[in-house]
Amino acid sequence: MLFSLIIPVYNRPEEVGELLESLSKLDYNEKFEIVIVEDGSSLNCKELLNKFDEKLTISYYYKENSGPGDSRNYGMRKAKGDYFIIFDSDCIVPKDYLTDVAKALKQNYVDCFGGPDKALDSFSNIQKAINFAMTSFLTTGGIRGGSEKISKFQPRSFNMGLSRRAFEASKGFGNIHPGEDPDLSFRLWDLGFETKLFPKAYVYHKRRIDWDKFSIQVNKFGKARPILNSWHPQYNKLTFFFPSFFIIGLLVGLVLLIFNYDLLLQLYCIYFLMLFLVSTYKNKSLKIGYLSAIAVWKQFYGYGTGFLESYFKITLLKQKPQKAFPELFFKN
Repeated sequence: MLFSLIIPVYNRPEEVGELLESLSKLDYNEKFEIVIVEDGSSLNCKELLNKFDEKLTISYYYKENSGPGDSRNYGMRKAKGDYFIIFDSDCIVPKDYLTDVAKALKQNYVDCFGGPDKALDSFSNIQKAINFAMTSFLTTGGIRGGSEKISKFQPRSFNMGLSRRAFEASKGFGNIHPGEDPDLSFRLWDLGFETKLFPKAYVYHKRRIDWDKFSIQVNKFGKARPILNSWHPQYNKLTFFFPSFFIIGLLVGLVLLIFNYDLLLQLYCIYFLMLFLVSTYKNKSLKIGYLSAIAVWKQFYGYGTGFLESYFKITLLKQKPQKAFPELFFKN
Protein backbone atom coordinates (compact mmCIF):
# COMPACT_ATOMS: atom_id res chain seq x y z
CA MET A 1 0.00 0.00 0.00
CA LEU A 2 1.41 3.36 -1.03
CA PHE A 3 0.71 6.20 1.39
CA SER A 4 0.36 9.73 0.02
CA LEU A 5 0.77 12.40 2.69
CA ILE A 6 -1.35 15.44 1.78
CA ILE A 7 -0.33 18.79 3.30
CA PRO A 8 -2.23 21.99 2.42
CA VAL A 9 -0.24 25.13 3.23
CA TYR A 10 -1.13 28.78 3.60
CA ASN A 11 1.68 31.19 4.57
CA ARG A 12 3.42 28.74 6.90
CA PRO A 13 6.90 27.97 5.54
CA GLU A 14 8.46 27.61 9.00
CA GLU A 15 5.81 25.14 10.16
CA VAL A 16 6.16 23.10 6.95
CA GLY A 17 9.89 22.87 7.57
CA GLU A 18 9.30 21.46 11.05
CA LEU A 19 6.72 18.98 9.75
CA LEU A 20 9.00 17.76 6.94
CA GLU A 21 11.89 17.44 9.38
CA SER A 22 9.77 15.12 11.53
CA LEU A 23 8.67 13.15 8.45
CA SER A 24 12.29 12.68 7.42
CA LYS A 25 12.87 10.83 10.70
CA LEU A 26 10.05 8.29 10.34
CA ASP A 27 11.02 4.68 11.02
CA TYR A 28 8.70 3.44 8.27
CA ASN A 29 10.67 1.29 5.79
CA GLU A 30 8.23 1.30 2.86
CA LYS A 31 7.98 3.91 0.12
CA PHE A 32 5.65 6.88 0.63
CA GLU A 33 5.16 10.26 -1.05
CA ILE A 34 4.42 13.76 0.21
CA VAL A 35 2.13 16.11 -1.70
CA ILE A 36 2.31 19.78 -0.67
CA VAL A 37 -0.40 22.11 -1.95
CA GLU A 38 0.39 25.80 -1.58
CA ASP A 39 -3.03 27.46 -1.27
CA GLY A 40 -2.30 30.87 -2.77
CA SER A 41 0.32 31.77 -0.15
CA SER A 42 2.26 35.02 -0.35
CA LEU A 43 4.97 33.35 1.77
CA ASN A 44 5.55 30.08 -0.02
CA CYS A 45 7.60 27.13 1.16
CA LYS A 46 8.98 25.93 -2.18
CA GLU A 47 12.62 26.87 -1.58
CA LEU A 48 12.94 25.05 1.74
CA LEU A 49 11.89 21.79 0.06
CA ASN A 50 15.36 21.53 -1.51
CA LYS A 51 16.70 20.67 1.93
CA PHE A 52 14.75 17.38 1.86
CA ASP A 53 15.47 16.28 -1.73
CA GLU A 54 17.60 13.32 -0.68
CA LYS A 55 15.42 12.36 2.28
CA LEU A 56 11.83 12.56 1.05
CA THR A 57 9.79 12.16 -2.12
CA ILE A 58 7.93 15.46 -2.40
CA SER A 59 5.57 16.85 -5.05
CA TYR A 60 4.82 20.57 -4.82
CA TYR A 61 1.83 22.38 -6.32
CA TYR A 62 0.86 26.04 -6.18
CA LYS A 63 -2.75 27.09 -6.77
CA GLU A 64 -5.02 30.05 -6.16
CA ASN A 65 -6.48 30.33 -2.68
CA SER A 66 -9.64 28.24 -2.32
CA GLY A 67 -9.48 27.01 1.27
CA PRO A 68 -8.04 23.96 3.04
CA GLY A 69 -10.78 21.52 2.01
CA ASP A 70 -10.42 22.21 -1.71
CA SER A 71 -6.63 22.13 -1.37
CA ARG A 72 -6.77 18.69 0.22
CA ASN A 73 -9.01 17.50 -2.61
CA TYR A 74 -6.55 18.97 -5.12
CA GLY A 75 -3.67 17.14 -3.46
CA MET A 76 -5.52 13.82 -3.40
CA ARG A 77 -6.34 14.15 -7.11
CA LYS A 78 -2.64 14.69 -7.84
CA ALA A 79 -1.39 11.95 -5.49
CA LYS A 80 -0.33 8.49 -6.65
CA GLY A 81 -1.10 6.56 -3.49
CA ASP A 82 -3.77 4.04 -2.55
CA TYR A 83 -4.33 5.69 0.81
CA PHE A 84 -4.14 9.38 1.69
CA ILE A 85 -3.00 10.74 5.04
CA ILE A 86 -3.82 14.39 5.66
CA PHE A 87 -1.91 16.67 8.02
CA ASP A 88 -2.22 20.32 8.92
CA SER A 89 1.00 22.18 8.22
CA ASP A 90 1.44 23.06 11.92
CA CYS A 91 1.77 19.43 13.01
CA ILE A 92 4.85 17.47 14.04
CA VAL A 93 4.74 13.70 13.51
CA PRO A 94 6.36 11.13 15.85
CA LYS A 95 8.80 8.73 14.19
CA ASP A 96 6.58 5.63 14.53
CA TYR A 97 3.43 7.25 13.10
CA LEU A 98 3.30 5.50 9.70
CA THR A 99 4.44 2.19 11.18
CA ASP A 100 1.55 2.31 13.66
CA VAL A 101 -0.94 3.31 10.94
CA ALA A 102 0.19 0.51 8.61
CA LYS A 103 -0.09 -2.01 11.45
CA ALA A 104 -3.58 -0.79 12.42
CA LEU A 105 -4.82 -0.94 8.82
CA LYS A 106 -3.42 -4.45 8.39
CA GLN A 107 -5.12 -5.68 11.55
CA ASN A 108 -8.47 -3.98 10.96
CA TYR A 109 -8.75 -2.14 7.65
CA VAL A 110 -10.96 0.94 7.52
CA ASP A 111 -11.45 3.47 4.71
CA CYS A 112 -11.16 6.48 6.99
CA PHE A 113 -9.39 6.95 10.30
CA GLY A 114 -8.43 9.79 12.58
CA GLY A 115 -5.85 10.16 15.30
CA PRO A 116 -5.57 12.33 18.44
CA ASP A 117 -3.16 15.19 19.09
CA LYS A 118 -0.76 16.01 21.88
CA ALA A 119 1.51 18.85 22.97
CA LEU A 120 5.30 18.84 23.01
CA ASP A 121 7.27 20.18 25.95
CA SER A 122 8.66 22.85 23.63
CA PHE A 123 5.20 24.35 23.00
CA SER A 124 4.39 27.70 24.60
CA ASN A 125 2.23 27.86 27.73
CA ILE A 126 -0.71 29.22 25.72
CA GLN A 127 -0.33 26.44 23.14
CA LYS A 128 -0.39 23.86 25.93
CA ALA A 129 -3.44 25.51 27.51
CA ILE A 130 -5.31 25.56 24.20
CA ASN A 131 -4.30 21.95 23.59
CA PHE A 132 -5.80 21.05 26.98
CA ALA A 133 -9.05 22.84 26.12
CA MET A 134 -9.24 21.08 22.75
CA THR A 135 -8.45 17.58 24.02
CA SER A 136 -9.53 17.21 27.67
CA PHE A 137 -12.34 14.86 28.70
CA LEU A 138 -13.63 17.76 30.82
CA THR A 139 -14.44 19.85 27.73
CA THR A 140 -16.05 19.44 24.33
CA GLY A 141 -12.56 18.67 23.03
CA GLY A 142 -12.77 15.06 24.14
CA ILE A 143 -13.27 14.05 20.51
CA ARG A 144 -9.63 14.78 19.75
CA GLY A 145 -8.55 13.07 22.92
CA GLY A 146 -10.25 9.86 21.84
CA SER A 147 -13.39 9.84 23.97
CA GLU A 148 -15.84 9.16 21.13
CA LYS A 149 -17.05 5.67 20.36
CA ILE A 150 -14.45 4.13 18.09
CA SER A 151 -17.08 2.88 15.63
CA LYS A 152 -18.42 6.40 15.07
CA PHE A 153 -15.32 8.51 15.46
CA GLN A 154 -15.31 11.72 13.42
CA PRO A 155 -11.75 12.19 12.13
CA ARG A 156 -10.31 15.70 12.01
CA SER A 157 -8.25 16.73 9.01
CA PHE A 158 -5.21 17.83 10.99
CA ASN A 159 -4.60 14.05 11.33
CA MET A 160 -6.77 11.94 9.05
CA GLY A 161 -6.48 8.95 6.75
CA LEU A 162 -8.75 8.40 3.74
CA SER A 163 -8.64 5.64 1.13
CA ARG A 164 -8.67 6.54 -2.55
CA ARG A 165 -11.89 4.55 -2.90
CA ALA A 166 -13.62 6.58 -0.19
CA PHE A 167 -12.33 9.85 -1.64
CA GLU A 168 -13.59 9.07 -5.13
CA ALA A 169 -17.00 7.95 -3.81
CA SER A 170 -17.49 10.97 -1.54
CA LYS A 171 -15.74 13.59 -3.74
CA GLY A 172 -13.77 14.64 -0.68
CA PHE A 173 -14.22 17.78 1.38
CA GLY A 174 -16.91 20.41 0.85
CA ASN A 175 -16.27 24.15 0.74
CA ILE A 176 -17.42 24.97 4.28
CA HIS A 177 -14.65 25.81 6.77
CA PRO A 178 -14.61 24.94 9.56
CA GLY A 179 -17.05 22.06 9.50
CA GLU A 180 -15.69 20.24 6.46
CA ASP A 181 -14.39 17.38 8.61
CA PRO A 182 -17.67 16.21 10.24
CA ASP A 183 -19.48 16.89 6.96
CA LEU A 184 -17.17 14.43 5.22
CA SER A 185 -17.62 11.86 8.01
CA PHE A 186 -21.41 12.08 7.74
CA ARG A 187 -21.33 11.64 3.97
CA LEU A 188 -18.95 8.69 4.27
CA TRP A 189 -21.31 7.00 6.75
CA ASP A 190 -24.23 7.53 4.38
CA LEU A 191 -22.18 5.86 1.63
CA GLY A 192 -21.54 2.84 3.84
CA PHE A 193 -17.93 3.59 4.82
CA GLU A 194 -16.62 3.20 8.35
CA THR A 195 -14.53 5.70 10.30
CA LYS A 196 -12.40 4.78 13.29
CA LEU A 197 -10.05 6.20 15.85
CA PHE A 198 -6.44 4.99 15.76
CA PRO A 199 -5.34 5.96 19.30
CA LYS A 200 -1.63 5.36 18.65
CA ALA A 201 -1.58 7.50 15.49
CA TYR A 202 -1.17 10.83 17.27
CA VAL A 203 0.53 14.02 16.14
CA TYR A 204 1.85 17.06 17.97
CA HIS A 205 -0.41 19.93 16.92
CA LYS A 206 1.21 23.32 17.48
CA ARG A 207 -1.84 25.53 16.82
CA ARG A 208 0.10 28.76 16.37
CA ILE A 209 -2.73 31.03 17.40
CA ASP A 210 -3.22 33.68 20.06
CA TRP A 211 -6.25 34.23 22.28
CA ASP A 212 -8.07 36.39 19.71
CA LYS A 213 -7.54 33.90 16.88
CA PHE A 214 -8.61 31.04 19.13
CA SER A 215 -11.83 32.88 20.04
CA ILE A 216 -12.59 33.51 16.36
CA GLN A 217 -11.85 29.88 15.51
CA VAL A 218 -14.14 28.32 18.13
CA ASN A 219 -16.85 30.86 17.30
CA LYS A 220 -16.77 29.62 13.71
CA PHE A 221 -16.97 26.04 14.96
CA GLY A 222 -20.16 27.00 16.80
CA LYS A 223 -21.62 28.71 13.74
CA ALA A 224 -20.88 25.69 11.55
CA ARG A 225 -22.65 23.14 13.75
CA PRO A 226 -26.31 24.16 13.11
CA ILE A 227 -25.47 24.27 9.39
CA LEU A 228 -24.22 20.69 9.61
CA ASN A 229 -27.32 19.75 11.62
CA SER A 230 -29.52 21.13 8.83
CA TRP A 231 -27.59 19.15 6.20
CA HIS A 232 -27.37 15.94 8.24
CA PRO A 233 -30.24 15.96 10.78
CA GLN A 234 -29.89 12.22 11.41
CA TYR A 235 -26.58 12.87 13.16
CA ASN A 236 -27.71 15.71 15.38
CA LYS A 237 -26.84 15.25 19.06
CA LEU A 238 -27.93 16.99 22.24
CA THR A 239 -24.26 17.36 23.20
CA PHE A 240 -23.83 19.92 20.41
CA PHE A 241 -25.96 22.29 22.51
CA PHE A 242 -23.87 21.96 25.68
CA PRO A 243 -21.61 25.02 25.23
CA SER A 244 -24.68 27.19 24.62
CA PHE A 245 -26.40 25.69 27.68
CA PHE A 246 -23.21 26.45 29.59
CA ILE A 247 -23.35 30.16 28.67
CA ILE A 248 -27.10 30.42 29.33
CA GLY A 249 -26.68 28.64 32.67
CA LEU A 250 -24.00 31.11 33.73
CA LEU A 251 -26.28 34.05 32.90
CA VAL A 252 -29.09 32.42 34.88
CA GLY A 253 -26.68 31.95 37.78
CA LEU A 254 -25.80 35.65 37.75
CA VAL A 255 -29.48 36.59 37.77
CA LEU A 256 -30.20 34.19 40.64
CA LEU A 257 -27.37 35.79 42.59
CA ILE A 258 -29.52 38.92 42.83
CA PHE A 259 -31.95 36.83 44.86
CA ASN A 260 -29.17 35.47 47.09
CA TYR A 261 -29.20 32.06 45.37
CA ASP A 262 -25.60 31.15 44.55
CA LEU A 263 -25.66 27.34 44.21
CA LEU A 264 -25.48 27.45 40.42
CA LEU A 265 -22.48 29.78 40.44
CA GLN A 266 -20.82 27.56 43.02
CA LEU A 267 -21.10 24.65 40.61
CA TYR A 268 -19.42 26.75 37.91
CA CYS A 269 -16.63 27.61 40.35
CA ILE A 270 -16.16 23.92 41.17
CA TYR A 271 -15.99 23.09 37.47
CA PHE A 272 -13.30 25.68 36.75
CA LEU A 273 -11.40 24.59 39.84
CA MET A 274 -11.42 21.03 38.47
CA LEU A 275 -10.10 22.31 35.13
CA PHE A 276 -7.33 24.19 36.91
CA LEU A 277 -6.33 21.21 39.05
CA VAL A 278 -6.42 18.61 36.25
CA SER A 279 -4.45 20.81 33.85
CA THR A 280 -1.95 21.78 36.56
CA TYR A 281 -1.37 18.11 37.36
CA LYS A 282 -1.17 17.07 33.70
CA ASN A 283 1.15 19.88 32.66
CA LYS A 284 2.95 20.15 36.00
CA SER A 285 2.49 23.90 35.94
CA LEU A 286 0.24 26.25 37.93
CA LYS A 287 0.49 28.83 35.16
CA ILE A 288 -0.70 26.43 32.48
CA GLY A 289 -3.50 25.33 34.80
CA TYR A 290 -4.61 28.94 35.10
CA LEU A 291 -4.29 29.53 31.34
CA SER A 292 -6.24 26.35 30.66
CA ALA A 293 -9.21 27.69 32.62
CA ILE A 294 -9.08 30.82 30.43
CA ALA A 295 -8.83 28.69 27.28
CA VAL A 296 -11.86 26.59 28.25
CA TRP A 297 -13.88 29.72 29.00
CA LYS A 298 -13.00 31.15 25.59
CA GLN A 299 -13.83 27.80 24.00
CA PHE A 300 -17.28 27.57 25.58
CA TYR A 301 -18.13 31.24 25.14
CA GLY A 302 -16.96 31.41 21.52
CA TYR A 303 -18.57 28.15 20.47
CA GLY A 304 -21.73 28.69 22.51
CA THR A 305 -22.46 32.20 21.22
CA GLY A 306 -21.63 31.18 17.65
CA PHE A 307 -23.96 28.20 17.92
CA LEU A 308 -26.83 30.34 19.26
CA GLU A 309 -26.43 32.92 16.49
CA SER A 310 -26.34 30.21 13.84
CA TYR A 311 -29.24 28.27 15.37
CA PHE A 312 -31.37 31.42 15.26
CA LYS A 313 -30.52 32.22 11.63
CA ILE A 314 -30.33 28.71 10.16
CA THR A 315 -32.84 26.71 12.21
CA LEU A 316 -35.43 29.32 13.17
CA LEU A 317 -35.23 31.88 10.36
CA LYS A 318 -34.36 29.24 7.71
CA GLN A 319 -31.70 31.43 6.14
CA LYS A 320 -29.35 29.92 3.56
CA PRO A 321 -25.98 29.17 5.18
CA GLN A 322 -23.93 30.90 2.48
CA LYS A 323 -25.97 34.07 2.92
CA ALA A 324 -26.09 33.98 6.72
CA PHE A 325 -22.38 33.23 7.18
CA PRO A 326 -20.40 33.89 3.99
CA GLU A 327 -17.16 33.84 6.02
CA LEU A 328 -17.57 30.08 6.46
CA PHE A 329 -17.53 29.29 2.76
CA PHE A 330 -14.77 29.32 0.15
CA LYS A 331 -15.43 29.74 -3.54
CA ASN A 332 -13.93 26.77 -5.38
